[in-house]
Amino acid sequence: MNELIIGIITGVVGLGIGVLVATTVFSKKLQKRSLKVLQEAEDKAEIIKKEKMLQAKEKFFQMKSEHDKQIQERNNKIAQIENKIKEQQRSASQKLEELQKKDNEFKTAKENFNRQQERLAARQQEVEKTYRQSVERLEQIAGLSAEQAKTQLVETLVDEARSEAAGKIMDIVEEAKLTANQQAKKIIVQSIQRTAAEVAIENTVTAFNLENEEIKGRIIGREGRNIRTIESLTGVEIIIDDSPDAILLSCFDPVRREVARLSLHKLVTDGRIHPARIEEVVAKTKKQLEQEVIEIGKKTCIDLGIVNLHPELIRMVGKMKYRSSYGQNLLQHSREVANLCATMASELGLNAKIAKRAGLLHDIGKVPDNEPELPHALLGMKLAEKFKEKPEICNAIGSHHDETEMNSLYAPIVQVCDAISGARPGARREVVEAYINRLNKLEELAMSYNGVLKTYAIQAGRELRVIVAADKLTDAEASQLSFDLSKKIQTEMVFPGMIKVTVIRETRSVNFAK
Repeated sequence: MNELIIGIITGVVGLGIGVLVATTVFSKKLQKRSLKVLQEAEDKAEIIKKEKMLQAKEKFFQMKSEHDKQIQERNNKIAQIENKIKEQQRSASQKLEELQKKDNEFKTAKENFNRQQERLAARQQEVEKTYRQSVERLEQIAGLSAEQAKTQLVETLVDEARSEAAGKIMDIVEEAKLTANQQAKKIIVQSIQRTAAEVAIENTVTAFNLENEEIKGRIIGREGRNIRTIESLTGVEIIIDDSPDAILLSCFDPVRREVARLSLHKLVTDGRIHPARIEEVVAKTKKQLEQEVIEIGKKTCIDLGIVNLHPELIRMVGKMKYRSSYGQNLLQHSREVANLCATMASELGLNAKIAKRAGLLHDIGKVPDNEPELPHALLGMKLAEKFKEKPEICNAIGSHHDETEMNSLYAPIVQVCDAISGARPGARREVVEAYINRLNKLEELAMSYNGVLKTYAIQAGRELRVIVAADKLTDAEASQLSFDLSKKIQTEMVFPGMIKVTVIRETRSVNFAK
């Protein structure tokens, strides 16, 4: 038993000693490992420290470099500014020196000029003195005064001029005798052929036939409101007299007369004649007439074989039907000129299509309503250039009245053919053209005032109706406009008799019940 206890104790003691030894050994190992880890940590910390220091140094040097660069740039800018200021100072100094130099030169030149003036004055006095002495000497030698010598010289020159003029007159008389017979025959033939009466009414009045006399009263309306509406919307004067079953539409503009005629035809056919219906019908008729003008232009181009014409030029060609030139229908005249140009160009070996195109468009400048202060030939040339016509066509249009230089063979062809068409006996009547131009001028004069909406010259130019905007002019201003316009017409225009100026200011209030 004791031995067992001793054995156990011995084992326990041995186990304790083993555990103690093992613990001591493990502790030493752990201490060594800790020292190693600590050393590695210190080494890593040292490496990181060095790296951070290096990074800090690099960043410091970078910032220092950037700072130095900024300072250098600033110094460079300051240096440039200083150099510029110095350059400006040098330039200013040079300019000041140049100004001083020029001032000195000017003073010197002025002094020289004054001296030259003094010399010239002295020389002038010497010349005048010498001239007087020479004249006195010549008078002594000739025994005549200067005035007497001048009189004799003038008489001699007059005698020579009379002799030369008498010779010229004899030559002219002889030439006139040779050509008088031929010219007299030509004048007599032209006089016989020019049988058209020089009156305006044939070109400014359209007769509108009625089925019965009752329709006249419906056209007039209650207290004349219908006829006033038609006249104010179309600008045409409606003349209702004792003529049976007919009324007259009077206006110098054929387009307005046609609008009024077609509108009356629709109103009479429909039977409803009142102001609202009249406004509707007139508006539709204007659109219909515009479409008809385009169709006329297209048909004319097809008949003449002219292709690729700009739509706006086609519209202007169609509008020629309602324009006249000295009493001659403009579309017929232009078609005639186009055919003549084609024939003449073919005979001369030129392009007949180009000549025909130029002939058709040569009077296109007479068509625009708002005509600028330009001759119709130059205006037509500008329109042709605007719509990309060929240069030779544009030149032929612009030069057919010698308002610009001709630079192609088509230009004289158009000029000659225009003269042939217009010079036919009875083709033109200048009185009508002058009358229409006067009425156009009358309307344009009224349109130059502010607030004017429409102007119509009626009664063969004896009355001018001016429709103004009610929101722009008061009654007092409308009355003043009538007075001012009458004075301006009296000052700027030449006209027979008197012209009545009527200013109409109308206020309308329109609402719709829904």
